[in-house]
Amino acid sequence: MAAMAARRGSFSDSGSDSEDSSLSDSELQEAFAKGALKPGLNVVLEERPKRRNDADGLRQCLAEFRQKLAWVERLDVTLGPVADPVSQSASASDAVDPENDFQREMSFYRQAQAAVLEALPRLRKLQVPTRRPDDYFAEMAKSDQQMQKIRQKLKSKQEAMERSEKAKQLRAMRKYGKKVQVEVLQRRQKEKKNILNAVKKYQKGLSDKLDFLDEEQMSSQGNKKGNASQRTKKGPNAKRRYKNQKFGFGGKKKGSKWNTKESFNDVSSFQSKVAHNKGPGKGGRGGKGGKKALNKRPGKRARQKMKNRAR
Repeated sequence: MAAMAARRGSFSDSGSDSEDSSLSDSELQEAFAKGALKPGLNVVLEERPKRRNDADGLRQCLAEFRQKLAWVERLDVTLGPVADPVSQSASASDAVDPENDFQREMSFYRQAQAAVLEALPRLRKLQVPTRRPDDYFAEMAKSDQQMQKIRQKLKSKQEAMERSEKAKQLRAMRKYGKKVQVEVLQRRQKEKKNILNAVKKYQKGLSDKLDFLDEEQMSSQGNKKGNASQRTKKGPNAKRRYKNQKFGFGGKKKGSKWNTKESFNDVSSFQSKVAHNKGPGKGGRGGKGGKKALNKRPGKRARQKMKNRAR
């Protein structure tokens, strides 16, 4: 029974917690104003704690862990910024705007420069080397395998960036080519539509002009002339020009056998026998004679008869 009561009590507590959690903000504010909330759930701060600058405590702590060592062991330099080369005066700390990145970084740089100018002469006086020797060898913080992995990773990133750039360029070129193609198709469709409308008007008798046919022919002729002019302006290719330069131009071949006025009037090479088929080896009129006639091979039927006779 006690266990049952304990369970009931736990269930009632959980139910009350769920009810409390389901309360709205306004109800919580009213309960807080009435003081009905239990202590410990909400902590009311009367005022913000004041910051203290305990200089004496800081000096005491500094005296506790301070060690009296030589300056070469400590190497601490506390100085203000070096003089500005432009204004030839050291700027005060309040003159630097903390929100201005350039002024802030320049103040850090001038302060570090002043520390170097102060520390270097002291180090040279103590005969402490401040320059790295020429044969200085220092072990890398990372192994060669790790650096190789880093190089491979950087190389893979660079290749990925190059591939992405190429893909972007290809997409842009495809987009531009598709745009040009669409414009050409639209222009052709528009021209075709205009021609069809003109033909319909002509068929219906609304117009008696055939200018659209002339325009179409002129456009086709203009395209042909443009292509022909491109072909004529092209000239010989690089291979032909190289061979002409190496072996020389062999002379004009086309039209070499055309008649001219001088060749037409020149009859010195004319031979009447050759012209009238009366040369050597040619027979006379109506006869077959000469060497060619004697060596003429008999026909197939004559050869067959000769074979039959020989049997």
